[in-house]
Amino acid sequence: MLKVLKSGLFTSVQDIGRYGYLNKGVPVAGYMDGFSAKKVNQLLDNDIRAAVLEITMTGPTLIFEEETYISMGGALLSVTLNNEPINNYEVIKVKKGDILSYGKLEKGFRNYLAVKGGFKAPLVLGSRSFFSSVTKKNHLADGSELEYDACSLFEPKISKIIVDSFLDEKELKVTKGPEFESLSDKQLEMLFGKKFSISNENNRMAYKLEEKIEGLKTSMITSATLPGTVQLTPSGKLIILMKDGQTTGGYPRILQLSDRAISVLAQKKYGDEVQFKLN
Repeated sequence: MLKVLKSGLFTSVQDIGRYGYLNKGVPVAGYMDGFSAKKVNQLLDNDIRAAVLEITMTGPTLIFEEETYISMGGALLSVTLNNEPINNYEVIKVKKGDILSYGKLEKGFRNYLAVKGGFKAPLVLGSRSFFSSVTKKNHLADGSELEYDACSLFEPKISKIIVDSFLDEKELKVTKGPEFESLSDKQLEMLFGKKFSISNENNRMAYKLEEKIEGLKTSMITSATLPGTVQLTPSGKLIILMKDGQTTGGYPRILQLSDRAISVLAQKKYGDEVQFKLN
């Protein structure tokens, strides 16, 4: 059992996601930065569907009540195990009673913590990912407990990896969305010729960008959307849907982020800059 002494800003259980329910209005959910989350699971030889903790900006303080092995990745934070610093992308043995503490955020926005075998949050519609309208909670609170299988002996194939960090990347690679052809030359020049900063309205549902371009007055019926869909409002505001985003929308869908671009964006916070690059 994992005991949450302090929960941090927003700590939730996430896995690869909840697929097959978009037609019922249920978002995919799952980890925002799939690149980092998959790496920490791979280090522990976990199944690709194993659930991890997604830790946003301010991390938790956790006590392990059973021995296991852990790995972390994604954002850089000062993290200690029993007051001793530990690093991202390493396999680390944890004993009963050990305390993991997250400190200052150094770079990025979301860190991922994996345990051997994955966290055992309730399985709902084929996924353990927290999402408020489907699961009982959307984040862990102080005093929460989370199950995992104890593991006393594990010999990893690789105990440490060096990952090419994309935390400093600003480029978001995109493909054309269904309404891309409605854009004028002027709109295209603005869309691909400037950098955009992340507004303070950003979360697991969507990222809004601070700067505007010329809006589209096109009227359209509500249509299907996906994580990474870029919508353009009549006022010129750009909205990028993320893993908990709505499954349909009425704004023109002008771009679609690649999976890697979603991971890049997931590590951005208020004030960070990004720029679109058409594949």
